[in-house]
Amino acid sequence: MSDIKEQNPIVCTCNEISQQEIEQAIRDKGLKTIEEVGDETTAGTVCGGCVDEIYLLLEKINGKVDL
Repeated sequence: MSDIKEQNPIVCTCNEISQQEIEQAIRDKGLKTIEEVGDETTAGTVCGGCVDEIYLLLEKINGKVDL
């Protein structure tokens, strides 16, 4: 079980949103901003502690991040 969690870590602990869920939403919905990720997944909408990690995922997938 721990191997699965290591491959798909929780990014947003407040809402228990995993890295895979965020990456899939970015790809499937064509998300470009941190706000769009929050609207679609609720990640980053409570304490904001995961916003930097969401930014990095957007950058990894899209090559850039719209602000």
